[in-house]
Formats: sequence, C-alpha cells, structure tokens
Amino acid sequence: MPFIGLIVFAMWVVALIDVILAEEYRVRQLPKIAWVFIVLLLPLVGSVIWFAIGRPEGPPTFSGSPRPEPRTTGFPEYERPEYKAAIAAREDEEFRRKARARVEEQRRRAREMKDGDPGDEG
Repeated sequence: MPFIGLIVFAMWVVALIDVILAEEYRVRQLPKIAWVFIVLLLPLVGSVIWFAIGRPEGPPTFSGSPRPEPRTTGFPEYERPEYKAAIAAREDEEFRRKARARVEEQRRRAREMKDGDPGDEG
C-alpha cells in the first residue's frame, strides 16, 4: 500500500512541474494559473485531469526554442491583399519618385495661388 502513495506523490510532482513549465499559450481548456491551483489542491484528481485534458498537445517546446508564429495577426484588415500591396508600394522606388513629383506639383500650385496667379486651374 505505501507504493500507491508514492505513485500518487510522484504523479503529483510530475504534473505540477509539467503545468509550471508549460507555455501559457499552449495550455488547453483553462488558464495556466487555474491548472496550477487544481493540481495543487487536488493531487490525484487534478493530476489525472491535467494529463487528460489540460496538457498541451504535441512535442514540448522549451524556453530556449522559438515560439511558433501565429497564423493570423488578429486584425483582419492587415491581412488583406490591398494592405500588403500598399506596404510593398511604399518601399518601391518608383512609388517614391511619383510621390515626390506630386508633392512638388502641389507646392508649385500653392505658391502660385499665394502669389495670386492661379495658372491653369479653373
């Protein structure tokens, strides 16, 4: 009978360490802190529940390994093709050249209007 107590204690310690080392974003069903309290307060049942439904799926990642990139940004407006095209256009030299030309044209028109000579506008 003392072996059962030793097995329960070992399982409790392993579950508690596993909960603490699990990364917050990978823990299933409940927040990580809730799992810590469940495993602490209910050693046998909490450990079994953790291993059954709370433990992250897949191979464990350690603090030194990089976190996987999320599939989406959470902001759908940033995932539209038009947004990405606009960002790429900002970096394009032709776009910059045309933007400088538009700015110079607007400045020229503003100077003409300030001087009282509207020029071609009308």
